[in-house]
Amino acid sequence: MRALRSALLALALLMPVAAGAVQPEEVMKDPTLEKRARAISSGLRCLVCQNQSIDDSDAPLARDLRLIVRERLRQGDDDDSVLRYVVQRYGEFVLLRPVVAWHTAFLWLTPVLVVGLGGLALFATSRRRKASQPKALSAAEEAAVADLMRRAESR
Repeated sequence: MRALRSALLALALLMPVAAGAVQPEEVMKDPTLEKRARAISSGLRCLVCQNQSIDDSDAPLARDLRLIVRERLRQGDDDDSVLRYVVQRYGEFVLLRPVVAWHTAFLWLTPVLVVGLGGLALFATSRRRKASQPKALSAAEEAAVADLMRRAESR
């Protein structure tokens, strides 16, 4: 038991600690600007990893995007202007949360459609099961079952 605890402790100490990928040299001196940069970066997708924000990614392209965000903020751009600049340069795919617009309506409505169709399928299946009640056995079938039961009991 003691060896198991020691092994678990060693594994826990060896596990990497989850931390953002922002390097110390990237951090802005102005805490307000840094907070805005982090807020913007957390909503931008790493184009290499595609499953992480640029704030969490160690990819060189994510670092470049973080630097672009910080540079635009230093130049005095507001948050919306920075986002527009990045989207204009890299496309809407860079946004972790897609925009709500006509060209993304299918993306937003698909979950609703899937759940709705699943609900309809369940409803139709339950109605069909209720409608198909088993038929009662005929007299000949009941006699055959009784005969089989007697044969099984006599063995």
